[in-house]
Amino acid sequence: MAMQKWVEKRLKVRSRDDVPKGYAKINPETMKILNITDEVEGVVAGKRKFIYKAMPSESVPVNEVWCNAEEMKVIGIADGTVTTIRKPLAR
Repeated sequence: MAMQKWVEKRLKVRSRDDVPKGYAKINPETMKILNITDEVEGVVAGKRKFIYKAMPSESVPVNEVWCNAEEMKVIGIADGTVTTIRKPLAR
C-alpha cells in the first residue's frame, strides 16, 4: 500500500467580514502548492480544527487565509493566528 505525502503549510488566518460563512479565501498560488481543489482544512495546535470550501482570490497574500470573522469567534481562533493549512485528510 503506497503512502501519500500530505503537503501542509503554516499560514496566518485572518478574520474578514467580506468572506461568506463556510468559505475561506486563499491565494490561487498557495492552493496550487498545497494541491487544494475544493476544500481547505486548518488545524491550530492540534486542538482547534476547521474545514471550509476554498475560494481562490488574488487579493489574498500568499502567506494568509481569510475566513469569516463571526465563524472564527465561534471556533475560538483569534485574528492573525498561525495555523497549519492543508487539503483535508480522507474522511
